[in-house]
Amino acid sequence: MFHGGGGGFHHHGSSPFDSDEVLGKIYDNKIVARLPRYLAPVKAWIGIGASGIVIRSLATLALPYLVGAAIDYAIDGDFRGLNITAIIFVVAALAMWGGQYLETLYLAFAGQSIILRMRTEMFDHLHRLSMSFFDRNKVGKLMSRVQNDVQQLQELLTQGIFALVASLLTLVGIAVIMIIMDPRLALITLTVVPVLGIILFVWQKYARRAFISVRRAIATVNSQLQEDISGVRVVQSLSREDENFEQFDEVNRAHLNANVTAVRLEALMMPTVNILTGVAFAIVIILGGYQVLDGAMKVGVLLAFLLYIQRFFEPVLELAMQYTMLQRAMASGARIFEMLDIEPEIQDSPDAIELPPVKGNINFRNVSFGYEPDNDILHDINLTINAGETVAIVGQTGSGKSSLVNLAARFYEVERGEVTVDDYHIQSVTQQSLKQQIGIVPQDPILFSGSIEENIRYGRLEASHDEIIQVAKTVGAHNFINRLERGYETPVGQRGANISAGQRQLICLARAILADPRILILDEATSNVDTHTERIMQRALRRLTQGRTCLIIAHRLSTVTHADRIIVLEQGRIIEEGSHKELMAKQGLYHKMYQTLSAPDSAA
Repeated sequence: MFHGGGGGFHHHGSSPFDSDEVLGKIYDNKIVARLPRYLAPVKAWIGIGASGIVIRSLATLALPYLVGAAIDYAIDGDFRGLNITAIIFVVAALAMWGGQYLETLYLAFAGQSIILRMRTEMFDHLHRLSMSFFDRNKVGKLMSRVQNDVQQLQELLTQGIFALVASLLTLVGIAVIMIIMDPRLALITLTVVPVLGIILFVWQKYARRAFISVRRAIATVNSQLQEDISGVRVVQSLSREDENFEQFDEVNRAHLNANVTAVRLEALMMPTVNILTGVAFAIVIILGGYQVLDGAMKVGVLLAFLLYIQRFFEPVLELAMQYTMLQRAMASGARIFEMLDIEPEIQDSPDAIELPPVKGNINFRNVSFGYEPDNDILHDINLTINAGETVAIVGQTGSGKSSLVNLAARFYEVERGEVTVDDYHIQSVTQQSLKQQIGIVPQDPILFSGSIEENIRYGRLEASHDEIIQVAKTVGAHNFINRLERGYETPVGQRGANISAGQRQLICLARAILADPRILILDEATSNVDTHTERIMQRALRRLTQGRTCLIIAHRLSTVTHADRIIVLEQGRIIEEGSHKELMAKQGLYHKMYQTLSAPDSAA
């Protein structure tokens, strides 16, 4: 089973997720066409929620009319009509409450189910993508896809669309009712609507820019915050607190200014709508008042008209606000589906077979490879590693050590040449069957949330407690684990921060060994551990490598003197090969590196 990753490779190129803050179209058919598959499993809940919207909207339309009717009945002294109207009003109010309840509850159910399905699908898809994808894209960007963009799209699917429909129904319903009540007064009153439309059109242009600026500003603040908190040890060790505070203060103030601009625009819109509402009120009061005095209109009808005018502008303002939300949701949908459409660069071929249990022979034949086109890291590598052999790979930084072992694990695809394991071309077997037989202990030990025992069991869930204790004893981790307050049940802090680097490395080694891999890769696994832990690991490795093929990438050359063979890389080419004794006798690059890099260790 595969247990970690080696090397740190960074491809500097354009990412499909660079345009985070761009707003999309108000309607994108390509996005909308893909939504039904997420809506289908929750269509019953959506149907109930939609019925709640219809009930609420109808009740909302009825209430002003009922108020007006009640006033007229009261003035006319018609107590029977007043009582019946009061009862109908209560029923309408209860219906509005019930509709609101159904809408809120069932659309929330549907929304959360959509989030669950979509995030699960994205999580699964991310784990199937190739390493090169993660080299090109920052973790923060991917987290934004899974969290923020899914949330935006969910709001569109379960709230935005229905809120838009409800607002339009309310607008049309109010207009129709007013025209039925008094066509002339209604048409004169609604003359303010085109004015509002022009104002909203102009306002949207400025608001759109302002909202984009706010999103960009908060993204910058979060990025700066994440970077400084992650690197807090370096910040404190170099006394960078004041400089970093100034940098953060600068981006934080930019966020403040962006928000102030957006708030000003929002503050400008509300009074504008209120002024237009006031103008419409004045028209109704003056013209309607004359009609009341002339006996052409009842007081209740005038009051109902005023209430409808008040409610007419609320959905207009909601529609203006939903415009930007729809754009953001469409952009989020585009980014979500863009990621889901990315195919893994490394895929099993249609006729791939399961790799049977291997002995561990590895062959590199005329292998060349680079992370970017026309920029090879490895050049024409020919290397045979025999089953059960311990081979160390050494060289200066950037010589291609990690690249070589990553090709063996098929994290990346060979561009030219071929890699075989027990004479099976690794591209002809399934990735899972290959990686199940490879254990990797990376330079940076990665631990996951949970207990120490759960971390050791991570790659082999069926392992018993006794097996975990045995493997911990084998790698030399049992004693320090037993000294912890809760032993194997000790919870691991964030990335294992509550235990030392050396102890984390021993746990990672135990995790890899528990899966009993036929091929073990140590990617500078001892470079960040103390001398005592290194000695423990060295003793353990001499036992653990028995019967396994072991590839060791090493910076400290004193740690690989026991290797059966040492491969020396320089600028992606094998320039020396042999045992420690043979290479020292040659007095070539290895001899020079050993004298330079191992002197402190020797002195110690």
